[in-house]
Amino acid sequence: MNDLKIKIFGDGADKSSMLDLYQKPYIKGFTTNPTLMRKAGIENYEAFAKDILSLIKDRPVSFEVFSDEFSEMERQAKIIASWAKNVYVKIPITNTKGLSSFEVVKNLSNDGIKLNITAIFTPKQVKHIAAALASGVPSIISVFAGRVADTGVDPVPLMKECKEILKDYPDAELLWASPRELLNIFQADQIGCDIITVTPDVLKKLDSVGYDLEKFSIDTVKMFFDDGQKAGYKL
Repeated sequence: MNDLKIKIFGDGADKSSMLDLYQKPYIKGFTTNPTLMRKAGIENYEAFAKDILSLIKDRPVSFEVFSDEFSEMERQAKIIASWAKNVYVKIPITNTKGLSSFEVVKNLSNDGIKLNITAIFTPKQVKHIAAALASGVPSIISVFAGRVADTGVDPVPLMKECKEILKDYPDAELLWASPRELLNIFQADQIGCDIITVTPDVLKKLDSVGYDLEKFSIDTVKMFFDDGQKAGYKL
């Protein structure tokens, strides 16, 4: 883990989990979204965000707009950005009608607002939205590599292509979003991705990194045996 160049961001909206991850030096930032916040039972968006930002001041934290209308997205983005200097505002690549958020991104980036462009699935989308980013303003391009893999497509070549596109945009960082397994961290690092978001469930597997595979095999056999004994199965 110490050899990794990629930055690991905690992904979630549970306050206790976020603060637990905050204590770990390898966690370099945090991302949230409305779905995660709803799942965590958060009812007051602004109160939750400001509470988190009062405790996490020295690492990037992304909060997402929740409107489908572009003018309202801009209004919400400006409010969210005003909460703290370490805030990145998440803007979806399109609205629910499939209309590009290019102008929203362009306007906000030109205003100096740090953005996290989210829900990206293709290199074509990366190339399109990167052109909207203002020079000198930090931004994150979140490509949902995990969900790409869910469709049966290998995300590694796709992410390599996205990284190549962003060579012309030095202020934009490529983020591997929605990883499904710990291996994705090492894949993303090898490609040269700048950031990967990881949920607490995946991070729990860190203890297995470098573990002897033959010992892992025996551990697994013991688990099956112990559970069979505890269940009292008989034939």
